[in-house]
Formats: sequence, structure tokens, C-alpha cells
Amino acid sequence: MTWFIARRAGLLALSLAVASVVVFALLRLLPGDVAATIGGVQAGPAQIAAIRSDLGLDRSLPAQYASWIGGVLHGDFGRSQLNGTSVSAELGRKLAVTAPLVGGSIVVALAVAVPLGTWAAVRRRGIVGGALNILSQLGIAVPTLWLALVLVLVFSVELGWFPAQGFPVDGWSQPGAAMRSLVLPWLALGLTEGAVLLRFVRSAVLGVLHSDFLRTARARGLTRTQALLRHGFRNAALPVVSVLGLQLATLLVGAVVIEQVFTLPGVGSMLITDVGNRDLVKVQGEVLILVAAVLVIGFLVDLAHRLIDPRLGSPA
Repeated sequence: MTWFIARRAGLLALSLAVASVVVFALLRLLPGDVAATIGGVQAGPAQIAAIRSDLGLDRSLPAQYASWIGGVLHGDFGRSQLNGTSVSAELGRKLAVTAPLVGGSIVVALAVAVPLGTWAAVRRRGIVGGALNILSQLGIAVPTLWLALVLVLVFSVELGWFPAQGFPVDGWSQPGAAMRSLVLPWLALGLTEGAVLLRFVRSAVLGVLHSDFLRTARARGLTRTQALLRHGFRNAALPVVSVLGLQLATLLVGAVVIEQVFTLPGVGSMLITDVGNRDLVKVQGEVLILVAAVLVIGFLVDLAHRLIDPRLGSPA
């Protein structure tokens, strides 16, 4: 197990290194010049050149990359090219919104998918199983943006239970207000992702229900529910964990849209603003954080697979 973790950690580190180079290089291909943006329309060539020198943009690309990645390794993502604020500090504040948003959404998705997917598999020939199958298909077809607007209309405009937009200025120092502002975003993301995950849970449980080892367990006197709880879920978990990792990556992308709809000050909103301003230092830090999150999720999925079935990754 130790060797397995070491190998996966090495691949993760290599992937992060390659991702940092790709992110840095691709952002340099974007059109426009941040020095011209700072200087304004009245700035002459000499002023723009001076700004470029102050920002270090006149150095070679390898030198710029080495300076940036050296800071990243020490937790310093640099400073904004437009206003000089610390990128690390601002990323920390934005992640305090985006991370709970994604985490709460996956909790909602699992709370919907695992029990209902299992129920749909066990009762597949009944009315309940058919109804859950139809509901999951409808859930997959519903766009997250549309569901978010419906939730706002019902629970904010009509009932007034939750705020339609915004996040407390003091952030999580007001935990009650912060959580109330995330309830509708959690539901918007979690319900749509839960509908997708429900289909995979149903399929995985159906595969287990027809397996030989479950029939053997039932022949030994266990009920179907007991056999499923003791022996079935562990085997059904492998494909579900794989899909869950992909869904987490999808949630990170979906969070960008939801943050715009609910005016949440998260990493997605920050990224869209900074791309428009061509603040490359902030953009490359934000993109690297998102890429790193996806890679770490893949790493954790590999570890979860090995914990569920120790035979995976073992030499033949």
C-alpha cells in the first residue's frame, strides 16, 4: 500500500508540474497587454514599456515562469498586476466560498443518489422503481441554470425562505447567514448531479444483485437487504466512486455558473473578472488551483479504489 501511494503521489506531482507549464504557456497566448490596460488610452510607448519593466514582463518567459513557480511552491501566488493585492490571500477568501459550495453540493448529490439509486435497483420491476428511473432521466435533462432560477423563484421570491443572491460581507464569521446563502446553490448543483449519479448507483447495485456471491449469501440465510448491506455495497462502490470523481470535477466547472447566478464571491466569479481584465498573475493562479483540485480528486479516487479492493494495482 505504501508503494502504491508513493507511485500515485509521484504521478500527481509530475502532473501538477506539467499542468503549471501548460497553464503558464497558454495564458501567454491570450491577446492584449496588461501594461496597456494599466496605462490607459493616454499612455505612450515609453510609459507602457516602463510598466512592463515594473511588472517583470520584459523578462524572458523561462525567467517569469521560474519566478512564479518558485513562489507557488512557498504558497505565494504573486500579486495582482492591476492593483498589487496578494493573489494567495484573495484565493483563500474565494475558496472559503467555492469549497463549501462544491462540498455541500456533493453531499446533496450523494444523499439523493445512494438511497434512491439503491431503491430503484431493488424495486426495478415495481411502480416506485419505474418512477425513480423517469425522475432521474428528467433530472439529467434539466439544465442547472434553469433549476437555479426555479429555486430562486419558489424559495426566495414566493416563500422568502432563503436569499436570492449574495454572501455575507463578513463571510463565515456569520455561519448562519453564510449557510442560508448557500442552500439554494447547494440544491441547484446537488440535485442535477445527484440525478446523474443515481443512474450509476442503480446500475452498480443491479450488477451486484445478479452476482453469484450475493446469491450464495442469500442461500446461507441472509435476506436480500442483509446480503446487500454486508457484501453488495462494497463491490458496487467501485464504479460509483469512479463516477463520483468525475462528478466532482464537473461540479467545479458548474460552480462557475452557479456563482454568477447567485452572485457568490467564489473562485469562478473571480476567474471570469480577471480574464476580462487580463490579470495574468491572478488568472494563472486560479486556473492552477482548479486544475490541481481535479488532479487531487483523481488521486483520491485511486486511493479509494485500492482501499475498497486491495487487489487493484497489485502485481499479477
